[in-house]
Parts: sequence; structure tokens; C-alpha cells
Amino acid sequence: MRQIFLDTETTGLSPETGDRVIEIGCIEMVNRRLTGDNRHYYLNPERPSSEEALKVHGLTDEFLADKPKFAEIAEELMQWLSGAEVIIHNASFDTNFLDHELKRVGRAAFGTHVASVRDSLLMARDLFPGKRNSLDALCARLEVDNSNRTLHGALLDAGLLAEVFVRMTRGQDSLVIDSAASASAQGAGATVLRVDLSAIGVCLVDPEPHELAEHDRVLAELDKASGGKTVWRELVS
Repeated sequence: MRQIFLDTETTGLSPETGDRVIEIGCIEMVNRRLTGDNRHYYLNPERPSSEEALKVHGLTDEFLADKPKFAEIAEELMQWLSGAEVIIHNASFDTNFLDHELKRVGRAAFGTHVASVRDSLLMARDLFPGKRNSLDALCARLEVDNSNRTLHGALLDAGLLAEVFVRMTRGQDSLVIDSAASASAQGAGATVLRVDLSAIGVCLVDPEPHELAEHDRVLAELDKASGGKTVWRELVS
């Protein structure tokens, strides 16, 4: 499965009144492994950013003045996104802006170019009802290091979202670039080192009471998230 984590920065909050996209960041993941094949664009919006938006992203009009316009990167970006599931935090905000940008260059709406769009904010609200579910709040709750996020940045935020998504879906603790995929990308002659672990002894350590309690807590969270459909409930009964 090919998934793209996408984030944008904009000149303001309303594309209907002329606000534009100024930055797009995309992180690619295939079969729950980062590939390292990402996309990042700064864009000339042909209009100034609002003071409020500038405080969020810090991208000045002078910095963006010599950057490409959306029309210049639209073809490349849409081809690269084609067929992928795109995951966005508060997806309606970003897709609304991208729809307006695509309309300006005579292209169909964003959703027609990709396999599907998944909103990680809606996922978080289902998992953590009644709690704050901003990207910063999720990083704190799921122990994702966002200490470098002094300002919003599209590529940085897309990377944080990838970490948050994996932890919300309980697939693994952190993201790594798959070595086999990397070897494949390097050509048919590349090899992946395989290590025989059969001769290595395994040391079994009995868990401490607090570790058992934490284990039970995590299982309870998983059970709640699945609506009581976890396999171990059936096995115990």
C-alpha cells in the first residue's frame, strides 16, 4: 500500500477570498515503511501573507518571491500523488486550498487525482474523544518528538504526521527506511545481508508488576479502539 502524508502552508485561512498555498510537503510510505522519496515545494503565491499566517509559518514575501508558481509544479505533483492514499491532518482545509489551486490551472479537484484522502484528525477524534487532537497534542500524547517545531513547516509537519499515524494505527513504534526496498531501488545487483539468529540464546525476564499493569492498560486501549473486537477477548472467553 502506497500512502502519502501531506501538509500545506498558506497565506491565510480562506482560498475563497484569494488566499494561496505557499508550501507543500509530502512524505511517502509504502507498506508502512518510509521510502525516502518525498516532495517539498515552496511556492510564490503572487500575493502577501497575512500577519497571522506569517506568525505561524515564518515564510516572508521576500523569501517566496523567486519561488515557482503552483502552475509550474502541478503536473509533477499530481503525477507523483496518483494512485496513493493521501493522509492529511484536518484534510478539508488542505484539500480546499488545493482544489482552488488546481481550478486556477484548469485541473480537476484534488480527490480525482488520488486513490483516496484520509483525515487523521477524524481518526484521532475517534481514538481520543473529548481530548485535544491537534498535531502538537498528538505528538505529546503519543511520545513523538516535535521539539524542532518552533514554526509550522509543511515537510516537517508531514513527517510528524507519519509518526503519529503509525502510532495511532499501532503498527510499529517508529518509522525506518526499509533496507530491502532500498536495495531494490539500487538495482538488481544489490544484496541485503541476512543473519542467522538460530544460535543466539534468548534470555527470558519475568515482568515487574508495574510492567504488567502498563501492558493491561495498552491492551484495554486497543480493545476500546477496536470496539471490543480484539482477538484476545475471543480467546479468553
